[in-house]
Amino acid sequence: MASGDDRATTPDGLNGDGLRVAIVRARWNAEIVDRLLEGAKRGLADLGVDLIDDVTVPGSFEIPFAAQAVACSDHVDAVICLGVVIRGETTHYEIVSEEAARGVQQVQLKTGIPVAFGLLTVENQEQALARSEGPGGHNVGEEAALVAVEMARLSERWCSTD
Repeated sequence: MASGDDRATTPDGLNGDGLRVAIVRARWNAEIVDRLLEGAKRGLADLGVDLIDDVTVPGSFEIPFAAQAVACSDHVDAVICLGVVIRGETTHYEIVSEEAARGVQQVQLKTGIPVAFGLLTVENQEQALARSEGPGGHNVGEEAALVAVEMARLSERWCSTD
């Protein structure tokens, strides 16, 4: 990540070799979610993660359920959630964005599997495009990949049953 900006930096030596990571993504707002997906794949590849499962669901509201199903499978070390909620003229935005965030948090606390939050909650299409740029730009999917690997390594260190 670029230095001097307000985004978190990646810990030195972060490596995803051997990690099993699933991506759960919404089909709604596919143009933007596809950009987030490319960023997440790029971030995982940069960290050496080569086993990636990709699960799609109708929209962001369904992401927590799918993340829980994947996390409970004992086949993954981390889950990345990708979706986009764009504010409209009704309260639908608040309901979907708040419940998706709450659900994602509950999944990781309930299962002990890290779940990276790569859901955009934005005012308009322009903001969504700005947060899903390609290589060298701000891409929340790519950032979520780094979070997933870092938290999976933290979990390995502190939650090990050995």
